[in-house]
Amino acid sequence: MTWWRRLVGDLKARNHLDTYALTVVVFTFAILSLVSDALDDDLRWAVLLSGVGLLIYRLTLVPTSPSPVELLHDRAVFEESPLAPLLRDARDVRVFAPSAVNLLSPQTCELLRKTVLARRNGSVRVVVLDPAETAAIAIASRQLDDSLEFPIQRLPQSLVSALDRLKLMAGWRTEGAFSYRLFPYNPGFSLVLVDPETPHGRVIVEFHGFHNPSTSSRMHLELVAGRNERWYRYWIQQFDRVWEEASAPEILTRREKP
Repeated sequence: MTWWRRLVGDLKARNHLDTYALTVVVFTFAILSLVSDALDDDLRWAVLLSGVGLLIYRLTLVPTSPSPVELLHDRAVFEESPLAPLLRDARDVRVFAPSAVNLLSPQTCELLRKTVLARRNGSVRVVVLDPAETAAIAIASRQLDDSLEFPIQRLPQSLVSALDRLKLMAGWRTEGAFSYRLFPYNPGFSLVLVDPETPHGRVIVEFHGFHNPSTSSRMHLELVAGRNERWYRYWIQQFDRVWEEASAPEILTRREKP
């Protein structure tokens, strides 16, 4: 049922809580008024006027949707709005990318160690391609490397480098939990999720496309909790399904959850 999914989505994102709370109160008093005359008239009017007041207030709010400029970017946006402020208070980071070698730079790995992984309930989960799937890696390399006008790295070598880094990170002694998995093929997108189940969550979706000038010129969407709720939830589910289908490396990562 659409209304039920919308209700659950709003409650998870903590949207319109005032409206839902007052609606419950109004319906409760309406039912009590039908079965009992004990309710004070002043109390009934107070509840009724509160409902009308909230309705009028909601009518004055013009729904604001992010403009395409706010939604659509390439990687150059991270030069103006780096990840550091986004990760400063984060507790749940999820990443899926063919190699994630650009995202998991030494600086970003150190930032994750000092922020998310420094918290007892912090969690970082990463999925990259499985190097054992040689046919899939070859196809992904054709798409991601051979079609670039100005390539500066190759997927197979980048994946080896990223996996070495992931193995080292899995051995860190931190308060938070770190784990990674391997996916058998490239579905054509990358994901970065930051605290996706909270009201301030962010979901970044990058589309690989074909024949880009460079890796940094790929288009990506940035979705926020409470806006574009359908697609925000859609991409969270995409990561969850990728994680479920991905396989753990031969050496299990630390504190890996089944």
